[in-house]
Amino acid sequence: MNGLKFFEVSQTAVGELVALGKYAMPDTAIYHAYDLPLVAHEHSWRYRAAKRAIDICGAMVGLAVLGLLLPVIAFLVLREDRGPLFYKQVRVGKDCKPFTLYKIRTMVADADAYFARHPELHASWQQTGKLVHDPRITRIGAFLRRTSLDELPQMFNVLRGDISLVGPRPIQYSEIPIFGELIDFRQKVKPGLTGLWQISGRSTTDYEQRVILDCTYVVECTFWMDMMILLKTPAAVLHGYGAY
Repeated sequence: MNGLKFFEVSQTAVGELVALGKYAMPDTAIYHAYDLPLVAHEHSWRYRAAKRAIDICGAMVGLAVLGLLLPVIAFLVLREDRGPLFYKQVRVGKDCKPFTLYKIRTMVADADAYFARHPELHASWQQTGKLVHDPRITRIGAFLRRTSLDELPQMFNVLRGDISLVGPRPIQYSEIPIFGELIDFRQKVKPGLTGLWQISGRSTTDYEQRVILDCTYVVECTFWMDMMILLKTPAAVLHGYGAY
């Protein structure tokens, strides 16, 4: 991401984030990115305890749903394309620490090698991290992505504390340069299963809009914001807008 371009596009939005610093808790840290100060704050133990309790309860419900649906999903996935049922990948966690993220496989078994045979697709993927019509995605995989059922195994990550139910989506290490100087600020909170990006159009938003949404969450995140995002997520999933 070009720093000057980001500054020109989002100067007003980031300025509003700075103004929100007056709502921060006493323990604050000022980060400077693109010559702009951003305020990150440590939440109270009550917020952290409530968030963790909701994460555990939500993960238990999600794992129960996964247990019921997994036999059917496994049959459909393996019938269309032989290979592993689950897909795992190293992602960037809180404070940029690595962790392994789990998903139900939605692509052909040799998806990683596919780019080696089609470098033009890899170049397009590097710009956004998504392909509108990704030939590697299987038919059942497209359905699982549209309904977000492929992400049910991430409830294990929530239960382990790698991610939270709500937060910026975990990114790959190859995406770090796109976030530029804002990466340390963005990673001051745990990644999430859902977040502002998910309820704001997901893949229809560009990276600059995604950066603004992620930083907005880091500054504004409260118990009530988390509840609002959780309540809006089912509608976003059912609508399927931006899911591919």
